[in-house]
Amino acid sequence: MFLKCLNIIKPLVLKTIPTIFAFKSSTMKYITIILSAIILTACGSPAEEENNEATDSTAVADPSTGNFGIEITADGAIAPSEFLAQLEGQQTMETKLSAKVLEVCQNKGCWMTVDLENGEEMRVTFKDYGFFVPMDCDGKQTIIQGVAFYDTVTVETLQHYATDAGEPQEVIDSITEPELQLGFEATGVIIN
Repeated sequence: MFLKCLNIIKPLVLKTIPTIFAFKSSTMKYITIILSAIILTACGSPAEEENNEATDSTAVADPSTGNFGIEITADGAIAPSEFLAQLEGQQTMETKLSAKVLEVCQNKGCWMTVDLENGEEMRVTFKDYGFFVPMDCDGKQTIIQGVAFYDTVTVETLQHYATDAGEPQEVIDSITEPELQLGFEATGVIIN
């Protein structure tokens, strides 16, 4: 943008410079110089152009697959049935799980739910709110590494999740009791 503007204005400025010094009145010289400066400033600066390009490239560079959080591999990932068997009788368990993404937070990608293949799902959040997953990864296969745990989820949090999921207000208002849920805090995620 700056370069286009400069190419348009450059010939005008070059033609006006001799005219500026032809003015007998110093007031006219100052007015012409000030107007030229205003026109050049209105075109933007190269720094603004670079910032706009950087913003555009980062907005496009959000892949719907890949590694998020700490870099992990698929090695050692277990199926949901094995995960549930290993978790039985424990409050928490560090593990790596392979599952299908059912739903993703549509505000930022700050949580997702995965299918446990037993008719239930598990909400996955991301350690220290330190990374997010693409909002269009529902239906894809994922590998998550971190800690599974049982926790009582407050009414406020359940309503927040329902809002993030785009649920209608009637559904959000119908949430009135806390729930004991299986959750997962991931340190690393792979979306395939």
